[in-house]
Amino acid sequence: MTQTRQTPAAGSRLFSPARLGPLDLPNRLVMAPLTRNRAGADGVPGELMAAYYAQRASAGLIIAEATTPNAVGRTYPHIPGIHTPAQTAGWRRVRDAVRDAGGRMFLQLQHGGRIGHPDTSGHLPLAPSAVPLPEPLHTPTGLQDPVTPRAMTEEDIRSTIADFADAARNAVAAGFEGVEVHAANGLLLHQFLAPNTNLRTDAWGGPVEGRIRFTVEVVRAVSEAVGPERTGVRISPGVEVNGVTESGAGELYPALLAALAPLDPVYLHVEYADPDDPGFAGLRAAWPGTLIANPRLSREEFAADAGAAAGERLLAAGADLVALGRGFIANPDLVERLRTGAPLNRLRPEFLMHVHGPEGYTDYPALSPASFAAAV
Repeated sequence: MTQTRQTPAAGSRLFSPARLGPLDLPNRLVMAPLTRNRAGADGVPGELMAAYYAQRASAGLIIAEATTPNAVGRTYPHIPGIHTPAQTAGWRRVRDAVRDAGGRMFLQLQHGGRIGHPDTSGHLPLAPSAVPLPEPLHTPTGLQDPVTPRAMTEEDIRSTIADFADAARNAVAAGFEGVEVHAANGLLLHQFLAPNTNLRTDAWGGPVEGRIRFTVEVVRAVSEAVGPERTGVRISPGVEVNGVTESGAGELYPALLAALAPLDPVYLHVEYADPDDPGFAGLRAAWPGTLIANPRLSREEFAADAGAAAGERLLAAGADLVALGRGFIANPDLVERLRTGAPLNRLRPEFLMHVHGPEGYTDYPALSPASFAAAV
């Protein structure tokens, strides 16, 4: 099923070329990282994932889905990893398919922290503090109550930082142009940032300077491993998901950005950005480099234009690139549909996560020559 929409204004910057470090991007539309649970049980990406990403290669940049840097960081079943030779080889096949289709890719690196279960990873989860997730989570045997994670030791922290750097090296060896360090959405780095999940009294907790330290050190290690021009960072200021609460975000994020800026990562990716929010303007003013903004969309806004209008407003408010998620899920040729005003496919949310086949994944149709001609 499709839905009709209006063509974006002539000359929209969404479709103008952009520069990201050493990369030339053909447009400013970024495919956001999207967990889809289609890797093998061993975390190895297969041919289905290669086909999915290659279908969407017209995005200015694809940021591939959250991928774990070690076994203990695994969140859910069928999440990809990049810490074994087989996983790295699987991602190389994906990257080759996207390159053959003309696309550019970064890989998001994500450690789940307390969002994990021994039935999924084979390990007791690690977290800043022994504070369990407040809700059930998916495991290979279905929804289960969370377990209490083990508070990370100094050795755990240092080895995890090293694992992120190794994962970044693996990603570059697999052909990715770079990696995105995931410091958002209640995952491990965000758990260090948040005062309700980081109860530590050592140098990795307590005041803002301590709570931002882990994220800064991960970004530093990744940047030293593969270069700042290959290192991006994703944050979600004020977004309270997976049991994380963000009291004091107005103090924390300016301090985090001030500490990250000297490391010169190639971009900052802000999730759920609102161009009318003074907080977004503050982030733009504080960040000296490329800013990717992911808009917060209502169901109605998404159904109307899959994020085109919100993207244009974010560019006008200072974003350099716009990341869209659901639009790219339902429309493998989203860039062309937005550019021409062609009808959009309807999203089938029942196939977003925790299913493992091609349905709702690689079977969304692209424009036919007839429908494309009608749109233009």
